[in-house]
Amino acid sequence: MDVHGEARLVVSLAPERVLDAGCGTGRVAIELAARGIDVVGVDVDPSMIAEARRRAPSHMWIEQDLADLDLGRRFDLVVMAGNVPVFCPVARRQALVRRCAAHVDQGGYLLAGFRLDRGFGLDDYDRGCELAGLILQDRWATWEQDPFEPDGSYAVSLHRRPLLSRGDLDWM
Repeated sequence: MDVHGEARLVVSLAPERVLDAGCGTGRVAIELAARGIDVVGVDVDPSMIAEARRRAPSHMWIEQDLADLDLGRRFDLVVMAGNVPVFCPVARRQALVRRCAAHVDQGGYLLAGFRLDRGFGLDDYDRGCELAGLILQDRWATWEQDPFEPDGSYAVSLHRRPLLSRGDLDWM
């Protein structure tokens, strides 16, 4: 198993600013920062954030529930690695998707990998992304981009926020 598969996929998308949503102990965020990316890590679990701060004290770590997240800024990419949506209480999962998507900049990505046998399927996830203005760009079975099979138990989904065109701005 590739312990940095998530970071490698993120790096392939060439972001400058990344929100590691559900960062846990900071494994992915620390690897991304080592590759020169500006990363903010957020997690609701105080013990996880404490460990992330211990491992990388100079990085930005925020203890907060993702379903209520409002950092007042957007990122080129928001990554949810490690089954983040399925660890969220069922009643808060759509709020989690909506709040994470709200932090995706124009032309940016929401990248999430999670198990599909935990009561939160791709239809629910894709619907939440669509309602937040994101479009499915690609989907794989692993972080190493193995082809996705509809009957698989895990999916990595890449959604994108479209760039606004000049015509889109005229009506605003």
